[in-house]
Amino acid sequence: MIFITVFIVTFILCVLTVPFVLAGLKIINFYTTVSEGRCKVYVLFGKVLGVVNEPGLHLLWLTLGPQAALVRFFGRVYEIDFRLDQEYLRSNPVNSEEGTPMGVGVWYEMRIKEPVDFIFKNVDPGGSLRANVANATVRSLSNMPLEKLLVDRHEMSRLVRQEVSPKSQEWGYELGSIYVRKVHFRDAEMIRQIEQKVVNRLRQVTSAIRQAGSNQVDIITSAADRQAATEFAKARSVRPRLVGEALREIGQDTDVLNAVFETLEVDRITKGGAEVTLVPDGKYETLVSLLASGAKDLTPPPVKDH
Repeated sequence: MIFITVFIVTFILCVLTVPFVLAGLKIINFYTTVSEGRCKVYVLFGKVLGVVNEPGLHLLWLTLGPQAALVRFFGRVYEIDFRLDQEYLRSNPVNSEEGTPMGVGVWYEMRIKEPVDFIFKNVDPGGSLRANVANATVRSLSNMPLEKLLVDRHEMSRLVRQEVSPKSQEWGYELGSIYVRKVHFRDAEMIRQIEQKVVNRLRQVTSAIRQAGSNQVDIITSAADRQAATEFAKARSVRPRLVGEALREIGQDTDVLNAVFETLEVDRITKGGAEVTLVPDGKYETLVSLLASGAKDLTPPPVKDH
């Protein structure tokens, strides 16, 4: 029973006293914790007392000494982020060799490598690096041929990186990748003229394609007409020979030949639209005479009054 009572009292005292003890130790900087990708710089009376850049729990009195307790009251603690950062600078003004006003967009990566230099060597290291990249872009890419500005971005990125890297290291930065992402025209009137030229060129190409198609159709049509005319001429030249051979075969039989000619005669008379009168053979000569004179007007003349 006494053991249980002592255990409970000890547990309650630990729960109540440990947070206060830890808070007191943290006030006097006895210990600190550092997150992954970060570091802490301890400055006392304007002098760097130490840099803690390993993640985890650190006992400052063992690494920096008891004077770490004075940093809380007479110094300052800087927490620096070591993680990779990125930024994009839009439309840096660059003039080509031909005098064309261009805008160049530059994307770059950077991380802090020397935290002491980052804190003390520049009041605004991020702004200075940004201005340095922009100035390096203008210095490196100005007076380049327009064709190279529009095409060779890998070479332009390499030139900008060579220009920026030495200066950025003085401010504690380590520069990563630099890439020229966008190159565009800055003059609105020039953009309009280029668009108009592109539209006109597209119209010319469309018209040329349409004309080429029409010419090809005409060539195919004329070739087909020529081939058809040739075949029709061959047919007209072959027809008399075929008709002659057919008549020669028919002429070998007299009865068939007479029947063919009679049929052709009847067909020609039918197609001619003439009036045909069929008269029996032989005995009816008076009827034939009357029919032959049928074209005349047989009505008697009117009687005149005397």
